[in-house]
Amino acid sequence: MYLGIDIGGTTTKMGLADSSGTFLSENSFSTSSYSNVNQFLSALEGEIIRMVSLVGNQLQGIGVGAPSANFHTGVIESAANLGWSGQLNIKGHLEEFMKCPVEVTNDANLPAIGEMIYGGAQVMRDFVTISLGTGLGSGIVSNGKLVGGHHGMAGELGHINVKPNGRKCGCGRRGCLETYVSATGLKRTLFKLLADYNGGHSELEEYAFEDVNAQKITEAALRGDKIAIKAFNYTGRILGNKLADLILVTDPEAIFLVGGMAKAGALLFNPTKESLVESMLNSYESTVEILPSKLPLEKVSLLGACGLIARSERQLKKSKHITLLERKSF
Repeated sequence: MYLGIDIGGTTTKMGLADSSGTFLSENSFSTSSYSNVNQFLSALEGEIIRMVSLVGNQLQGIGVGAPSANFHTGVIESAANLGWSGQLNIKGHLEEFMKCPVEVTNDANLPAIGEMIYGGAQVMRDFVTISLGTGLGSGIVSNGKLVGGHHGMAGELGHINVKPNGRKCGCGRRGCLETYVSATGLKRTLFKLLADYNGGHSELEEYAFEDVNAQKITEAALRGDKIAIKAFNYTGRILGNKLADLILVTDPEAIFLVGGMAKAGALLFNPTKESLVESMLNSYESTVEILPSKLPLEKVSLLGACGLIARSERQLKKSKHITLLERKSF
């Protein structure tokens, strides 16, 4: 059994899964309720004890995803959207607390691990996942290995620049991709279009900004709302254009779109694919697929956290097997 922990700015999700990715138990609690890191850790420890009591010594380890988590060191490094400042050595703390292996990565990498271990990328060596939620995250796998980079922070695609002096981003810069391509970006685009068309063209024009979300925009678009459809087309075209640049750098077999916005299906996928074809270098045409996840979208990150420790265990077994073969050949 593997315990996965997905620490988000609002909610921490936990799941206990077997080697096939089937959850025995799941739970969540509010991250944002704890402004003090020690209080958060106390709550986390209590939940871990409760869940592990279900399987006892069958637990093989714990996988953790968190914002600004360095996969080389296991340290959460001053995450802007967590309620405490400074560094938290989550790997060291949990290994000392539970006396079992712990693997840690940036939360944007979790869907990539989930797809690699349990999902549509099990037979792929090179692929990318794009997580479309409140922001935009990405996980890059090259030659079967997660790309972490020198500082363990590779894959921040959401913060590449789309438009100089464009929309203000939570990171402090302007024009970041996630201000245009994310659930929040989609909503900002919708209200820009509503202002441009000056009323009378959308069922959403009566709503205040805070009362609209990506799901409402999706539902309106499916009912034929022209402004909602335009918002998806604009979002997809920007995403496709930037994915064309990403393909030049990573040369993946496939790109998976995951996260809440991916539930929009063809509304997002079609304009993204069209823009990708228009923007892609000719030699890459028809060689890279844009795919939905084969995992439940609400569970893909949690499965990725479980997959972190499952992957580590498999790599260890493979290493021991190779060493044994070398000894026999000697």
